[in-house]
Amino acid sequence: MTTTTALVVTRHGGPEVLALEEREVPDPGPGEALVEVAAGGVNFVDAYKREGIYRMSPPYVQGFEAAGTVRAVGEDALVSVGDRVAWSMVDGLHAGLVIADSARLVPVPDDVDLETACAAVLQGMTAHSLVTGCYPVGEGTVALVHAAAGGVGQLLTQMITSRGGTVIATAGSHAKLEIARSRGASELINYSETDDLAGEIKAAAKRLGAPKGVDVAYDGVGKATFDASLSSLRPRGTLVLFGGASGQVPPFDLQRLNAGGSLFVTRPSLAHYISEREELMMRGRELFDDISSGRLDIAIGGRYSFADAAEAYRALEGRATTGKLILVS
Repeated sequence: MTTTTALVVTRHGGPEVLALEEREVPDPGPGEALVEVAAGGVNFVDAYKREGIYRMSPPYVQGFEAAGTVRAVGEDALVSVGDRVAWSMVDGLHAGLVIADSARLVPVPDDVDLETACAAVLQGMTAHSLVTGCYPVGEGTVALVHAAAGGVGQLLTQMITSRGGTVIATAGSHAKLEIARSRGASELINYSETDDLAGEIKAAAKRLGAPKGVDVAYDGVGKATFDASLSSLRPRGTLVLFGGASGQVPPFDLQRLNAGGSLFVTRPSLAHYISEREELMMRGRELFDDISSGRLDIAIGGRYSFADAAEAYRALEGRATTGKLILVS
């Protein structure tokens, strides 16, 4: 048995509760692989768990996304030593060496570097599931994307426009809106400068030829934007609530869906869109194909050492970032 350095949540709280510790790593068992981690993704879900919003029992190794190289395999593993892989939706990935279920490892093509793969795997497959599984974006779709300069927001904007859709982007500054524009957004709204966000979204939709409202609203901000998202939908439109960066949405009267025009609301988790290995491999393959072909650009907003992980999470939780933050070995 060997040891590795791991990023540990010592108790519930802010980024200050993170600490580096030495942990033992067992040999891979049947169907498992030992992966040397090259990079780990920094995500809001890690913060939610650390704060106790999502139940976890400290102390535990943090990390929900990583990429690296297979160094050893157990019997009947589905990968080989030397394979380059990425994976997510599993806890405990922020460590130098990690034991992984080989069935959950997504192959990384040779022309995609491991830092890019790490930055893409969780948010990229999330965005892919949102535009294919939650709402089938296609030619002529008019979509609202909140926080469009963030990691998922940039990917959503690119995926929507590459499928023939049009994006109304919101963000909290003009600089961030310019990032959204560079990713293909047609209409830009600074939600820090308006008292009527829903009205501005509806006006933007009308300019895009959708006088009844947007077809779909992608909302990862949550509490601060939920009402505007719901109000912006056309009859039978869909609100995809996939996060709560501003806070969790409180319970609401379902009759609002009827009054708004038989609306749909979904609160998806990527786990339910990659639960079968075939679907996981499909999403990973299409994601990395888009990166390899240049249809999808992955913006890495910052690289931090594992020792500086607390600073990375302060930047993320302060909403002072654009693109994806990663921890590198």
